[in-house]
Amino acid sequence: MLHITKEFPGIKANDDVTLQLRKGEIHALLGENGAGKSTLMSVLFGLYQPERGIIKKNGQEVKINNPNDANALGIGMVHQHFKLVECFTVLDNIILGVEDTRHGFLRKDAARKKVMELSEKYGLRVDPDALVSDISVGMQQRVEILKMLYRDNDILIFDEPTAVLTPQEIDELMEIMRGFKEEGKSILFITHKLNEIMAVADRCTVLQKGKGIGTVEIAKTTKEELSRMMVGRDVEFAVEKKPCEPGRTILEVDNLVVASKVHKNNAVKGVSFQVRAGEIVCVAGIEGNGQSELVYGLTGLEKVVSGTIKLNGQDITSASIRTRSKDGMSHIPEDRHKHGLVLDYTLADNLVLQRYWQPQFQNHGFIKKGAVLSYAERLIEQYDVRSGQGAQTIARSMSGGNQQKAIIAREVDKDPDLLVAVQPTRGLDVGAIEYIHKQIVAERDKGKAVLLISLELDEVMNLSDRILVMYEGQIVGEFDPHKTTVEELGLYMAGAKKQGEAKA
Repeated sequence: MLHITKEFPGIKANDDVTLQLRKGEIHALLGENGAGKSTLMSVLFGLYQPERGIIKKNGQEVKINNPNDANALGIGMVHQHFKLVECFTVLDNIILGVEDTRHGFLRKDAARKKVMELSEKYGLRVDPDALVSDISVGMQQRVEILKMLYRDNDILIFDEPTAVLTPQEIDELMEIMRGFKEEGKSILFITHKLNEIMAVADRCTVLQKGKGIGTVEIAKTTKEELSRMMVGRDVEFAVEKKPCEPGRTILEVDNLVVASKVHKNNAVKGVSFQVRAGEIVCVAGIEGNGQSELVYGLTGLEKVVSGTIKLNGQDITSASIRTRSKDGMSHIPEDRHKHGLVLDYTLADNLVLQRYWQPQFQNHGFIKKGAVLSYAERLIEQYDVRSGQGAQTIARSMSGGNQQKAIIAREVDKDPDLLVAVQPTRGLDVGAIEYIHKQIVAERDKGKAVLLISLELDEVMNLSDRILVMYEGQIVGEFDPHKTTVEELGLYMAGAKKQGEAKA
């Protein structure tokens, strides 16, 4: 990709960027949220047309007007937010667009055989007949990878592929990528996680605010050097925090049972715990062990089967979401698109979603636009939310990391007694993670209660004052982060051990 420039209203997403990919290499693309990584890859995949610049494949200049052209050239892409049809089966999603038909009828037998062979060969185990709406995020990603392999692509673009995966799934994905490389496939790999780049990439190109900063050989660089290139300063990888001083109980959960959407069993089975003022309690576990449903029950997104939830001593088990919000609960959801934002609203409207009825923002049922705008501008400034047209930017057009910052700004600024933070740094760059960790610790130090749900073990160990491990819908252990190890947590997370019963 030579001298690519791509502009959007108010922003130059890519400014004269050159990127060269060799055959049989894993090439990482690193940069802050909004640095232009996804835009550059979308240009290569034909989703956007650049204003300037050319693309060459095997030395020949090519025109990529749409993703079909990209596929014809052997270029495939796994997007950060998966592009799957939820009500279709896994097999239907894989063959969508390249179906084999005879007389207008679909012929799936050969397709099924090819998909099963590919999944066997690359260790991408999937159930071809499962509906996409019923499978885990890790499984959805396998479907996206199989879509590329089914089309015989030899240039594979992975946009933030590990943002939604568990540590075990990340290791599997790294192995799969190494396998592709050995076969001579070329991989472009967008990530924020420096450890992953150091583990699998051969070279890394760094973008900063739309410009290419440089390309480095991974064998000759360090994590610190990469983070300096990316954010232009040294980054603290460890979280600075003083010992916790817990106060009164803010959240009390007693024998909570929440049903599962996917199968007939309950997803949360009799869970009890407390979170006190001035402490960060983390629920750790491998995805799919009931953490999501626990949060849905606590925040009112799902009705609970039985048990009680108390906030500041008040029973809120069957309270509405707005009541919980008014009573002092804030929620940073795991799915920012589904539960965090109204994507076609402006950034300003999204920032007052839970407060627009307050006197500060409305008068006799009419919203005070000026008050909303100045409030939004203050949060944008304070949280460094980057967007092309400031408060008037449509949320959908912002980068994933900046969408996340906007949600965090809204939820923390409500000054809650309890902050429920689910995967708060998913898909964020090291500079933004450092900032958000400081925000969460600052909330704790102000005497707020924080319930953190995270799959990132580094984050769990760094931020928590207490760790609860969930396995198959139950809490199987409680730990002090200063007295445990990642390996020990891993055993409990995988169900190999339980507190209270010595189990090999």
